[in-house]
Amino acid sequence: MEEQIFDERTNLANLNLAVDSLKEEVAKVIIGQENMIELLLVAILADGHVLIEGVPGVAKTLTARLLSKAVDVGFSRIQFTPDLMPSDVLGTSIFHPQQASFQFRRGPVFSNLILIDEINRAPAKTQAALFEVMEEKQVTIDGQTYQMGAPFMVVATQNPVEQEGTYHLPEAQLDRFLFKINVGYPSPDQEVSILKLHHEQGNENLLNTIQPVMGRELLLNLRKQVKQIHIEEKLLGFIASLVAQTRNHKHIYLGASPRASIGIMNASKSYAAINGRDFVTPEDIVFVTAPVLRHRIIITPEKEMEGGTPDEVIQEIIQSIEVPR
Repeated sequence: MEEQIFDERTNLANLNLAVDSLKEEVAKVIIGQENMIELLLVAILADGHVLIEGVPGVAKTLTARLLSKAVDVGFSRIQFTPDLMPSDVLGTSIFHPQQASFQFRRGPVFSNLILIDEINRAPAKTQAALFEVMEEKQVTIDGQTYQMGAPFMVVATQNPVEQEGTYHLPEAQLDRFLFKINVGYPSPDQEVSILKLHHEQGNENLLNTIQPVMGRELLLNLRKQVKQIHIEEKLLGFIASLVAQTRNHKHIYLGASPRASIGIMNASKSYAAINGRDFVTPEDIVFVTAPVLRHRIIITPEKEMEGGTPDEVIQEIIQSIEVPR
């Protein structure tokens, strides 16, 4: 038994070393935004997709690109536009006259870390093209199924302010994201530090300062460790109660699905591991609940007219349920 505990601690030490190295690399370029970076690292280890929402210029796209350099895996960027077709994302079959046959040419989604910029600019048919690949990590074209290589993670960005030329993301699409991360402006002190950094770098590209610190095999091994993090049954009941309340709350029109419960559990395991623990605490669950739920619930029109937000309702739910000890 003692040997098993020692092995677990050694494994978590390796995980924490990898996470600290990732944070150090990202901190070379990104100043502030600790919450966004923390949640992105949680999502990477929990094998979940992430939607980042914020106004232009707050380093949403830059952070995703930095992670793709620090985690040494394949990277692909797709700029979503109103005229983007599903074949532009997934790929298409091309006829070769010499062989008198069709050959499938893979689209940019065939990579490991996929950055989708301004995901809400593509119409419904292109959004629907992502349903299968995000949930099942495979693409079916002309009756043929192609598996995605591991790891496979989608990081998407969207601008909450500009509405012209954008399309509402369908609920089925939103439900496939583990987190929705809201990114705000930096503080005045952080903005001064950003200006200093760019002034000191001169003409050098900031991305060139990032070194890969985690490879594919290490990442897959760390994900296996995260799945083995212990969570007590009473905490599973706490998660179930939180999600069940979203289905019965007077200010919520559409509640969260069991996929949200699984998301909270997986994310809380990952957050516990990042903090050096091989067991989940109620605080881990509370930390990840809002980013897991905020895009999965729809508040009533009356609450929205009052200026209420999903985050406010989620906090009401958290405070209304007794935290197990």
